[in-house]
Amino acid sequence: MDQKHIKRGQHLYIAEATLEYLISILMAGSYLATLTKELGFSDSLTGILSSVVSLGCLFQLLSIFLRRRTVKTFVVTMSVINQLLFLLLYAVPLFPLTGKAKTIIFIVFIFTAYLLYYFAHPKKMNWFMSLVDDSYRGRFTANKEIVSLIAGMLFSYGMGALIDHYTALGQTRTAFLLSALVIFVLMVLHTASMIFTPEIPLQETSKKNLGDSIRQVAQNKNIRRISLIFILYYIAKDVSVPFYGVYQISELGLGLGLVSLLTMVGSVTRILVSRRWGRYADKTSFLCMLEKCLAVLILSHVCMVFAVPANGIVMVVLYNIFHGIAWGGINSAMTNLVFDHVDADKRADSLAICQATSGVAGFLATLAISPLVSHIQNNGNRFLVLPLYAQQVISVLSVLLLLVTLVVIRKMPPSKKA
Repeated sequence: MDQKHIKRGQHLYIAEATLEYLISILMAGSYLATLTKELGFSDSLTGILSSVVSLGCLFQLLSIFLRRRTVKTFVVTMSVINQLLFLLLYAVPLFPLTGKAKTIIFIVFIFTAYLLYYFAHPKKMNWFMSLVDDSYRGRFTANKEIVSLIAGMLFSYGMGALIDHYTALGQTRTAFLLSALVIFVLMVLHTASMIFTPEIPLQETSKKNLGDSIRQVAQNKNIRRISLIFILYYIAKDVSVPFYGVYQISELGLGLGLVSLLTMVGSVTRILVSRRWGRYADKTSFLCMLEKCLAVLILSHVCMVFAVPANGIVMVVLYNIFHGIAWGGINSAMTNLVFDHVDADKRADSLAICQATSGVAGFLATLAISPLVSHIQNNGNRFLVLPLYAQQVISVLSVLLLLVTLVVIRKMPPSKKA
């Protein structure tokens, strides 16, 4: 494939990632909490649903059974169905059904949507990343994220203000219908960006079962270590982050528009540091970058340890700033750790297995912590003898788990440069 087509593919990759990110915004955090609150879900159930993203990683294992030299048609089809289900989530509160029926339908839709998304995800990543030279991955990923973040923060603020406006007028149905319409428009654009992206056919087409793939990954000592980092990170994230969206809306009393505005602070911070992280990773290693990012991420969770209604805005701002700095490099580092240590024809399988095992661990962590969240809330927001919100307690757990993750990283040998 000539350089002209590769360059066009890279530009379309950036567009695809941006459009997908905009849709994901409406499926997470305070937006998901607004939907579940309308359906009468508890904080613990909302937290579990938020962590479905992590459980969805398990479905990446299904992609191992897909052996095709070209995957574009498969990826595009899965993407369209996935995003149609996301659209329908905003229609569920409008269904003329009982609350229990709506709950069941909502859970089925969100689980199915993420199943399809993660089924196709490793193949899509391998397809798009094959258009990027290995020596340029850090900077390209940073550029891609910057575009997504700029669009995302404007989009998030606008959608937050729109939903708040109609909710204040008592027209929640209108807010949900407009959100569904926005997802539909984004879905059409996202599909077009994938259709016009060129594909480099894979060289490896041999049939291979799941057991063989897992054994090949298990024999790679570096991938075993990276899998452990994935698992610890997902557990640390999923014992607290799925509960933050509803915490900001309910306990801290922040409106959706305000939450979106505060999130923009983190997005701006992330934009400012993304290229610096990318250059740092290309010069050193993605492992070194991940270590620095996780150290900053610890500070973000420390802010949530001390977040209460009296200082909620200040602490959420600080949380978003530190979170933005950390996430300026974490996504790139986690994926590229795998790409650094695995041959091109095994990258999709290795990424699927690393993310599947860590995703299950993260989801189980959310399930395990949910009873504690309910217990503290039912006990008048007291833990042991201390007056604490549940989210403060679980933030402490995240800090401790991230410290353990840093210890594991420090014991690993340096990864090779991309």
